[in-house]
Amino acid sequence: MVSETVWAGRFIAVETEGKWEYAVRPRGIAAAVILAIDADHVLLVEQYRVPIGCRCLELPAGLVGDETAGEPIEAAAARELKEETGYRAERLEALGLFHSSPGLTSEAFTLVRATSLTMVGTGGGVDDEDIAVHRVPLAEVAAFVATRRAAGVAVDAKVLLLLASGIV
Repeated sequence: MVSETVWAGRFIAVETEGKWEYAVRPRGIAAAVILAIDADHVLLVEQYRVPIGCRCLELPAGLVGDETAGEPIEAAAARELKEETGYRAERLEALGLFHSSPGLTSEAFTLVRATSLTMVGTGGGVDDEDIAVHRVPLAEVAAFVATRRAAGVAVDAKVLLLLASGIV
């Protein structure tokens, strides 16, 4: 079967194929999700997300190729890490391609590990993003996530990576 575009915006489109309805990223836009490890700490970000109507705790992340076609994953990850957290990484390592919600969207992201971090700014995002940066000891991630959840903050599923052994 061939998919049909039902609606297209700047950053997402809705397509159908048979009985399936799903979202796609147009123009080859991809995403980078950054696992930023600073000694025995991890960087997390918290920002308001319109689709869920509340703030969400997440790994730093951003779109790849949304402004510059052909942008390398590592370049986008470095840019997003600096914009969102105020840190620069000496080393960036792509860990593989993962699919965020394959029953709903074709969107995939490359997980990038960032290490040897240096604080070079305040972070917080660009324009009106209003991103809060959290530098959390790895040994305290589970408690930190539970505290934020109890405060009404949503948690992105990718944060579960930090609760599993062998990833960091």
